[in-house]
Amino acid sequence: MIESHAPAPPGAPPSWAGPARLPVRPGTGRFLVLACVFVCAACGLVYELELVALASYLIGDSVTQASVVLSVMVFAMGIGSLLAKGLRLHAAAAFGAIEALLALVGGCSAMALYAVFAWTGDWGGLWASGPRWLLVAFSLAIGLLIGAEVPLLMELIQRIRRQDAGGAVADLFAADYVGALVGGLAFPFLLLPLLGQLTGAMVTGGVNAVAGGALVLGLFRRDLTRRARWLLLAANLAVLGVLATAAVLVDDFERAAREAVYGNDVRVALQTGIQEIVLTGGTDGRALGLYLDGRLRVSGRDERRYHEALVTPAMDGPHARVLVLGGGDGLAAREVLRYPDVRRIDIVEIDPAVVDLARRDPALSRLNGHVYGDARVRVTIADAFRRLRTAAPEPSYDVVIADLPDPGITASTKLYSAEFYGLVRRVLAPGGRLVVHAGPVSSRPRVFWTVDATMRAAGLHTTPYRVGGRDSGFAAGPDRTAGASRAPRDWGFVLASPAARPALGPGAGPRSATLTRESLGAARRAAEATRIVGLPASTLVHPRY
Repeated sequence: MIESHAPAPPGAPPSWAGPARLPVRPGTGRFLVLACVFVCAACGLVYELELVALASYLIGDSVTQASVVLSVMVFAMGIGSLLAKGLRLHAAAAFGAIEALLALVGGCSAMALYAVFAWTGDWGGLWASGPRWLLVAFSLAIGLLIGAEVPLLMELIQRIRRQDAGGAVADLFAADYVGALVGGLAFPFLLLPLLGQLTGAMVTGGVNAVAGGALVLGLFRRDLTRRARWLLLAANLAVLGVLATAAVLVDDFERAAREAVYGNDVRVALQTGIQEIVLTGGTDGRALGLYLDGRLRVSGRDERRYHEALVTPAMDGPHARVLVLGGGDGLAAREVLRYPDVRRIDIVEIDPAVVDLARRDPALSRLNGHVYGDARVRVTIADAFRRLRTAAPEPSYDVVIADLPDPGITASTKLYSAEFYGLVRRVLAPGGRLVVHAGPVSSRPRVFWTVDATMRAAGLHTTPYRVGGRDSGFAAGPDRTAGASRAPRDWGFVLASPAARPALGPGAGPRSATLTRESLGAARRAAEATRIVGLPASTLVHPRY
């Protein structure tokens, strides 16, 4: 049976909520609470962006990772808000404890995620998706704690000076949203370039712990018992101690994790504004390896087979002027320069650090034949799509070589779109040829044939082919959690021309060390055996990879 109760007078405070006993004036107290809201919101968004950025780098496919983090976190925030309703009676103590826990979890999330990827990412079996599940767990935990902040902060601000609910919510959300703006801008423009992902997360956690602890222990200390004050102080000092220790050891941690991922012969490790570049081997008889954002781009064991397969068929015809899109390592240009009648090679590379390494690193420059010392080679540092879009649409290139990352990587999707191939077609001379690296055929046939369908939709006539030989020691595709057993062991290429379907042959130029007319015929038949028909083209607004 439900007993009736007399309703409380409108606007009356709950019987358990008395006015806070503050050491400052109410107006100053409200300002300090809103300032804490601002700082906590900035920290919360940094945690969110840090998880998205690190997961995109470690796991791949930034669209999927961003969707997972954002959706799980927003869902968890709603659950956290509901759970926090039961903590309003002890709002100050609960808020202090939540901020200390949030600082610890958020500050250590990047290091924990990187550690699991580095040391367990190749275990396979049930743990093959371990980094993904850890990402979901961190998103859920951080979302729950962020969601619990709002009801508690609302209670604290009302205890200072009661006002109508609408006005209090407006003040609270204004500070929250402005803080989110500052955190969102600070992450890419300040924290990431100056501190990196791991240290940036730890510094954010420290700021979070100081802000939450200072508000509760400074402004609302009279709401806490003596024991609660000491416990909260000890918890915050412990969190700051953990974060400070981790920050001091972060360089050693990164070095150990890098060796766990790449092996113990890492010679160069650079974090540019675009990507992480790692060079391994290349000395004492060890094969050179070039990794971009953790994905193997060059393996000294079989790079010649890859680059001959990429370049040689496209050079079967006029080739006085050649455009290389990507290929800042200089290896595609090396193959082009084997043809003495080449007059000019234009390389468009987005990351100047790759070109600088190709010029200066002894092992890499030796591998590319010191191509950047040749007067016929000219480099433009630019995004390939933007460069083609702003270039004069003159049909001036006999050959265009697209030596670009795998199409399944989100950042590369626009470079495998119908619009991109339309721009390439504008700069091709009559009868010119375009060759595209389209990813592995065996492990991702649908992606490969989508590239072919997209090129045909742009008005190009295509000849696909498939060459085996990729080093299977490291996953090179868009999904970095794939272990060695799942790493692609072939390369897929598409040769195209706007005039007619190009023949696939080695041409009359210098003899190839790895290709013959017979092997190229077999490569074409091997690709055709996997053909998937009826695939739609990929466009900028509707990517299909």
